[in-house]
Amino acid sequence: MRFISFKKNNETYAGLELVGEGVIQLTKIDKSIPNSINEIIKNYSQFEETIQKVNDKSNIHYSIDEVEVLSPIPVPIRDIICVGKNYAEHAKEVQRSSYNTLQGKQAVPTKPIIFTKATTSVIGPNDKINLKNDVTNTTDYEGELGVIIGKTTKGISKADAFDVIFGYTIINDVTARELQNNHKQWFIGKSPDTYCPMGPAIITKDEIEDINKIQLKTFVNDEERQVGIVQDMIFDIPTIIETLSRSMTLLPGDIIASGTPSGVGIGFDPPKFLKSGDKVKITINPIGTLENTVL
Repeated sequence: MRFISFKKNNETYAGLELVGEGVIQLTKIDKSIPNSINEIIKNYSQFEETIQKVNDKSNIHYSIDEVEVLSPIPVPIRDIICVGKNYAEHAKEVQRSSYNTLQGKQAVPTKPIIFTKATTSVIGPNDKINLKNDVTNTTDYEGELGVIIGKTTKGISKADAFDVIFGYTIINDVTARELQNNHKQWFIGKSPDTYCPMGPAIITKDEIEDINKIQLKTFVNDEERQVGIVQDMIFDIPTIIETLSRSMTLLPGDIIASGTPSGVGIGFDPPKFLKSGDKVKITINPIGTLENTVL
């Protein structure tokens, strides 16, 4: 299934999208279904059968053009958990750049690098990335696969990690490189307002037969910049989940940005930072395309 959050008549709703068909507003079908993707994920076992039954074009209320599609989780339950340098070629391009925050250390990490982005950085498809929030004018793009946790999880093994995944989305881990470099811990450089576009949907994990074969592409003004395949991650999704849950409890609705492939702006000489008017488009099939314009 394909979950979206959308706005209609200035009200926000949880819904299902049938690609090429339209949008189902879940509360119009059954008022007992929560009007929040966070709450649906948290209580999914209670509503899964009902939602599956209504996932039919006979229940469509709107065309996709009649609604404003938001981030599927407009307000995350807590900061987005991110994995840094999780593709070898990206790790190497960062190491070669002048924006490497781990100078003197090996390019490719031996353990997952974990940081977070503030919930207030989240925006939806077609929302604007606002450069005024980066006084250094060194804003970069990072197309990533987002993993949505579906169950409260502590101490899970890699072998069982897929059992706690709800689904997948697309994330643009927009980064103010100079802020990231100046403050070392990355949080400020990763968290400016509007610096976490997400969407356009969350697709449940059963929609993807083999996540390792999924390909990501990022375009800036229709120029292909990034191409990555999930199987090329240094640390695969089960390893990331095992690593996190070994010491902390993961919660339903937690969002993990799993890392970006090579081709980011600082990988070029000179760097290709985003500027006003640029259009960034990230495609992961079958999730769709996340597109945002830079303001």
